[in-house]
Amino acid sequence: MTEPGAPVVGPTTRIAAQRKMLGAADLRIAEVLVERAADVVEMTAQQLADVVGVGRSSVVRLCQALGYRGFPQLRVALAAELAQRREEMTEETGTGALGAMQRGVARVARLVPELTSLLDAARLDSAVAAVVDARRLVVVASGLSGPLGVDLALRLTAQGRVAEYQPDALAQLIVARGLGAGDAVVAISASGSSRDTVAAADAAARAGAHVVAITSFHGTALARVSDDVLLVAGGASFREELEQTSRVAHAIFLEALVMAIGERLGARGARARARAFEAISEYLADEPE
Repeated sequence: MTEPGAPVVGPTTRIAAQRKMLGAADLRIAEVLVERAADVVEMTAQQLADVVGVGRSSVVRLCQALGYRGFPQLRVALAAELAQRREEMTEETGTGALGAMQRGVARVARLVPELTSLLDAARLDSAVAAVVDARRLVVVASGLSGPLGVDLALRLTAQGRVAEYQPDALAQLIVARGLGAGDAVVAISASGSSRDTVAAADAAARAGAHVVAITSFHGTALARVSDDVLLVAGGASFREELEQTSRVAHAIFLEALVMAIGERLGARGARARARAFEAISEYLADEPE
């Protein structure tokens, strides 16, 4: 049951997150739910089942797997999501490059309230504890997630939790194989399918390290080799993830995660931040007279 004030997770966001865990029949139902949402709102469970070519029970089971009591509750949630989309489409934006930028910013703004909506509180606490208590902490990420890995390692180090990041994929794999019990790895892959990141995470897990995955999808190769999976609710399908290649949602998510880790570090983190401020102060150049 959703807690008061908690972000509402729409049906399409839930489907996107669980897409890789769906069987063939469930996937066909999900595709109709997403692609023909306006039509589905007017259907009964049996009518949707007939459109897809499955039994009514398959529709109900998918609704329950997505977190709804049944098809009526999913219809209501889908109608609410469609209404929100219509409101967003009527928002005035400029034309040309300015309009495109305004629409891009608006899209990111819509994502922010949902970013943490798929997190499991117990898994998050476990992941934060593993990061804080690890003897050695390594961040692995490649491709478009690589810059996020650099940023995360730097931010954590400034918070007093020293973290390592190797920009080369082979170096990441070598470091991962050298880890052991008491060490931890944070592996970042929006798709959860980056070959290099999965390989490094798997090597770390086999070596006995605690692996924390940060991804957008359930049931991915990365999730399967990880101890804790932190899901970023970006609202994109796997196809959209490949087409848009945006890491804004993950960048915001990681910044919030660093804040949570900083709070867990307590006095240790406060001392590290004080040292960081001193270093920044000394680094800044004097203004010209």
